[in-house]
Amino acid sequence: MALNASKRLQAQLNVRQRYTAFPKLLQLESQGGSSNEFSVYDPATGEALCSIAEPSAHDVEAIVKNAQSAFESGVWSRAPAIHRSKTLAKLARSLEEELPTLAQIETLQVGRTIREMKAQLGRLPEWLDYFAALLRTEQGYVAPTQGQLLNYIQRVPLGVVAQITPFNHPLLIAVKKIAPALAAGNSVIVKPSELAPITVLRFAELAQEAGVPSGVLSVLPGGAAVGRALVENPLIKKVDITVGTQAGRSIGSIVGQNLASFTAELGGKAPIVVFNDADLVSAVNGVAFASFVASGQTCVSGTRIIVQDKIYDEFLAAFLQKVENIRAGMGNPQEPSSTMGTVISEAHLERIQRSVKGTKGKVVAGGERMTGTSSLDGFDFSQGAFFPPTVVTDVPLEDDLWREETFGPVVDVFTVHMQTEAEGVALANDCKYGLGAGIWTTDISRGHRIAAEIEAVHLGADSRKVASAGKME
Repeated sequence: MALNASKRLQAQLNVRQRYTAFPKLLQLESQGGSSNEFSVYDPATGEALCSIAEPSAHDVEAIVKNAQSAFESGVWSRAPAIHRSKTLAKLARSLEEELPTLAQIETLQVGRTIREMKAQLGRLPEWLDYFAALLRTEQGYVAPTQGQLLNYIQRVPLGVVAQITPFNHPLLIAVKKIAPALAAGNSVIVKPSELAPITVLRFAELAQEAGVPSGVLSVLPGGAAVGRALVENPLIKKVDITVGTQAGRSIGSIVGQNLASFTAELGGKAPIVVFNDADLVSAVNGVAFASFVASGQTCVSGTRIIVQDKIYDEFLAAFLQKVENIRAGMGNPQEPSSTMGTVISEAHLERIQRSVKGTKGKVVAGGERMTGTSSLDGFDFSQGAFFPPTVVTDVPLEDDLWREETFGPVVDVFTVHMQTEAEGVALANDCKYGLGAGIWTTDISRGHRIAAEIEAVHLGADSRKVASAGKME
C-alpha cells in the first residue's frame, strides 16, 4: 500500500524514470556517454525512485570544458552586474513557485519529514534575492597608498568552480553555494550526493529557464569517482565542499596539488552544555530539536549533552519523555504531523546500529531499528531505514560514541555530573571537531563568557534575555 502511494506521488511530482548529467551535451550522446547507472531510493520504503546515468571520466572532462568555454565567452562572466542580478531575481521567483513540489521530492529522496523540508526550503529564494541585491549595490574599494597612484580593489570571477554537496540538505546547501558563485560571474559545476541528486538537477533546469546561459551551471550526479575526476581537473579554479572529514582530507590533497582555492565544511560532534539555571522546558525542547532534526544527520547535530549537576536528573527525565513523544509520533515522512523521518539508507542505518552496539555506555532509549507499524498513521516501518531517537548515558570519554561522528539520531548524555563552568568547557572541548556547539543558561554574562571559551565555529547561547552568541571563522 505504501509502495503504491509512493509511486503515485512520484507521478504527481513528475519525477523522471531516468536522469543524466546537466546539461546533456550532444558530444556525450554521440560518443556513447556513460555506461554505468545507479538508482536513487526512497529510504522510507526501499523503493527505487529513478535511475541515474553516472558520468564517465570523459563526460566529466567534457562538462568542465563546456563550463570553461562558457566562462571564456563572457556571456555570463562579463555580463553587466545588473543583468546577472535580474536573472538571479527571476530564478528566485521560479524557485518560489516550485518549492511545494521540491519539498515533496526532497522528502522522497532523503526520508526527512515533509514539515522539515517545507520549513528548510521556504527561505531558499532569499539567498538568490540577497545576492541579486548585492550585485546592484556592490561598490569598488579605493585603498590608500603613497605617491601618484590609484590603488583600487575590484571583484572578478575566478573561472570554473566545483561544488560537492551532501545528501542531508540536498537543495539547501547547493543553493547556498551556487548563489554567490553565480552572482560573482563564475561557471559552476555541482556534484550532488549520489543518494539525493534529483532536486539539484531540477534547480539547474530552473536556472536555465530563468536565463542562466547553458554551461554556466552544470550538475554531475554520481559517486566518489565522479567527484575525484571533477576536482582533479586543472581547469577548476575553486573547490567548495560539504562532506565527511575523511573525504575532505582526500579532496583537499588533490585540490592543493592544483593550487586551486578550497573551502570545506566537514564533520562535527557538537556539544550542548546545559547549566543549572537553564529554563528546563526550553532546554529540553531545544536540545531535542538540535539532536534529532534531520534524524541527527547534520554536521552540527547536538550529540554530546553535558548537563550540570543540580538540573541533571530533572533534565534527563524530561528529555527521555520528549524522546518517547518523538518516537511515538513517527510515521510516513510525507504525513505533515510526523515527528522524525528515516536515515538516508539501509547501509547508513546498519553503521549507526554498529556504533550503538559497540559503545560501553548504557542505552536508555532507542538503539534498535524500527519495525512494525506506526501508531500515528499505520505506516510500515519495516520497509524503510527507520532508526528511533536514541539516548545513551554513562559513555566513557574514550568511547567512539563520544569521540566519533555518528551522523544519526543518537546522543550521549554525560553523567559524570558537571559542577563548574570550567568542567563544562573542558568536556565541550574534549573533541577533535570544532564545528558547532550550544549553551543553555539564563545568565547573559555566562552565555557570552562560555561562548568565548568553547572551541566551535558556530555557537548558540540561549537565555531569556539574549538570543544568541556566536563565533565566526
